Amino acid sequence: MPHKFVISKDKRGEFRVSFNYNSEKIFWTEGYSSKSSAKNAIESILKNGPGAEVVDES
Repeated sequence: MPHKFVISKDKRGEFRVSFNYNSEKIFWTEGYSSKSSAKNAIESILKNGPGAEVVDES
């Protein structure tokens, strides 16, 4: 599968979630103090993302 969510730990010890497509980071989240919070962020994106409004501010 060319796209995936990746949970990693940064230098400050915070957990971050990135969404990668073909090994390129498309977006990433803020840092979370626990891995469960990072997993909740993924669940929120999966739940709310498909119906999200697209705003073109160009």
